Amino acid sequence: MNRVLLFFSVIVGSSFSLAQETPEPKDFPGDARLILPPVIHALNGIEASVYFDNAFLLLNPANVAVDVTCAKGAQQNERWTWTPKPEETGDFPLTLELRDGTNAIVARASSVVKVHPRAYSGPAEKPLSLLIIGDSLTAASIYPGRILELAKEDQLPLHLIGTRGPGVEEGKAPGEVRHEGYGGWTAERFATHFTGKARGGPYKECGSPFLYQVDPAKADEMPKLDFARYLSDVGETKNPDFVTILLGCNDTFGATDETLENQIDTFTRHTETLLAMIRGASPESRIGLILPMPPAGNQDAFGANYGSGQTRWQYRRNRHRLVERITATFSGREKDQIHLVAAHLNLDPVNGFPSATGPAHARTEVKTIRQNNGVHPSAEGYRQIGDAVYAWMRSFDQLKRTQ
Repeated sequence: MNRVLLFFSVIVGSSFSLAQETPEPKDFPGDARLILPPVIHALNGIEASVYFDNAFLLLNPANVAVDVTCAKGAQQNERWTWTPKPEETGDFPLTLELRDGTNAIVARASSVVKVHPRAYSGPAEKPLSLLIIGDSLTAASIYPGRILELAKEDQLPLHLIGTRGPGVEEGKAPGEVRHEGYGGWTAERFATHFTGKARGGPYKECGSPFLYQVDPAKADEMPKLDFARYLSDVGETKNPDFVTILLGCNDTFGATDETLENQIDTFTRHTETLLAMIRGASPESRIGLILPMPPAGNQDAFGANYGSGQTRWQYRRNRHRLVERITATFSGREKDQIHLVAAHLNLDPVNGFPSATGPAHARTEVKTIRQNNGVHPSAEGYRQIGDAVYAWMRSFDQLKRTQ
């Protein structure tokens, strides 16, 4: 009995000592490489979510349990989600932990959910403007349209800038939903690709809309980026209030583990060039770097698009490393009007991508649902992206009203 009591006292004493001496652990990614952005923007009345699969990298995510700590919202099986009420504004810290089978924390990351009022009472005579730059996700025009739709609902005067949009491929003039979105494009292509044609028609014939030959008579002269001239050419009389850039998918799509860092270096270098172009002509524009979108939720989608040419796992590895590098490189640059936009967390990788129902195989009548697009969301998924980008834009409303 005495030995048992002595053993018990040692354990209790040791536990107490550890509790007193061990500092509170800081955020750490762990082997799962869990990463959250510093800020997640949200708006009253619009659902905001953190889909767990988009935040960390494990071959089998089911090997860890997710534990979210936040004063608001609800943790569900695949996400944390919250639709703030009109009276719920302010900053709400959020911590996401991953735990193993022993309940030990194997990764932890934190962010702040900043909820902004959706009601707008700014001056109608000072409309805001937005230029959206991107690849095929932007070229689809759905999330730009969603941003404009939300602005109209809120009676926020907003117009979109750009030469692309629905119908432009067929030779029509861009309507109110416009942007600079080109399927398959990279940051390097926006910074260097010159064809002499940058307006209308098939996007494959177009060069960068921001590149100009200074002297057309000198055919061998290198074209130069000229953001001020671009704005003048598209009829803008003032600099844009907002510019967003969503690139990276094509920049790293074909990368392997051996080539990935070099390809991200190339992406980063040309992204810096585009940022310098914008800031040089329009230093007051608020630039949102939208973190790259996750892929569809399973390999079926990649098989439908790429046969055996690409796996979801390699794409996820490439995209996750890109998010890590963008976060490390571009965080903390708000004084230069450069901001990270965490729209990637708000995209449902399962129900936000297209799927189709068909036979499970050729010798059965049993039907199964398979995703059929690896990197392009469904209309519903695109709208989730638009919700998150719009929430980021609205975080600056108070500044706009006082100008």
